[in-house]
Amino acid sequence: MPEGTPRPRRGATTIEEVARAAGVSRQTVSNALNAPQRVRPDTLARVTAAIRELGYQPDQSARSLRSGARRTLGYLAPVDDPFDPNPLMAGFLEALVDAAGAQGQRVLLFRPGHGRAGGAVQGLTQDAAEGGAQDAAGPLAAIDELVAARQVDGLVLADVLGDDPRIGHVVRAGLPFVTFGRTGPGQPQHWVDIANDTAMAVVVRHLAALGHRRIGYVGRAEDLPWMAARRAGFLAEAARLGLSAVTAARPDVAAVRELLRGPERPTAFAAGSDLLALDVYEAVRAEGLAVGPAGVAVTGFHDTPLCRHLHPALTSVRLPLRTIAAALVERLLGQVRGEAPPAGGLELAAELVVRASSRTGP
Repeated sequence: MPEGTPRPRRGATTIEEVARAAGVSRQTVSNALNAPQRVRPDTLARVTAAIRELGYQPDQSARSLRSGARRTLGYLAPVDDPFDPNPLMAGFLEALVDAAGAQGQRVLLFRPGHGRAGGAVQGLTQDAAEGGAQDAAGPLAAIDELVAARQVDGLVLADVLGDDPRIGHVVRAGLPFVTFGRTGPGQPQHWVDIANDTAMAVVVRHLAALGHRRIGYVGRAEDLPWMAARRAGFLAEAARLGLSAVTAARPDVAAVRELLRGPERPTAFAAGSDLLALDVYEAVRAEGLAVGPAGVAVTGFHDTPLCRHLHPALTSVRLPLRTIAAALVERLLGQVRGEAPPAGGLELAAELVVRASSRTGP
């Protein structure tokens, strides 16, 4: 049998068998599993070798009961309209589920206003959806219920605003937490986010490289910090490049059509989300124009699955959802383990995925 391969056994190996094989006490084996820093290196090596040789698998449920750890992370999901769901939600949820599962964790998905926490889901997930801020009463009551039930070791929040009341509420409850989105000054900086302004600046440079000198921007709800950052990044980079930049008065088809009818109509549009890019597609075609570099170039933001299925396929900013999810899980588990949290949040770069809506050639 190759070295390091667990020995086949008919029954489950017990901790007592490991202790006898290593010549130590049962408590020493427990310490080796749960607090290896307390065990002398030579003893730890013997216990580890015995565990490997006997194929011992600790009973995680029993360990959780003894330690008080639940191996479950809570995710307060944004409220979505079931008839108009956020397309980014599913992708981020899947990424976070996988990230938590890789760390041996489950996620308890719950929503405000349902009276009870939702069903448990393996893994962990989160998404900075475009649904906007939630009413405070529902989320705070849902958090209180979760804390009182002692169901989770930590919490993940999304759709975070600078003065988000959920942050202070979780801090007062003493529950470890992380956020997808930036917390405000004076609050714990347990966040992971993308550089929204930088990502939009990349979009502007891409359109300028195609020869566009008049570029429009379509966004919504600039009281949402991620949308405000995207607009600011657009305007700053357009000014730096000496481009003519205009913003739609409203995030709808009619406002885009108004710009297209003007004397200095934009030849390209950058949208603050993929759904807003759909409004641009509709407006361009309603004005008898074509979408694409030979007509009106269009870009989106989020790179949701619909981008690949549009005609032409939509250029969009892709969020690194799996990287974000893994970082959130790691930061949250660090707090659960009692480690000092990082001094600041983590800002990640996004990727521009160029497709036919703003690409020359095949």
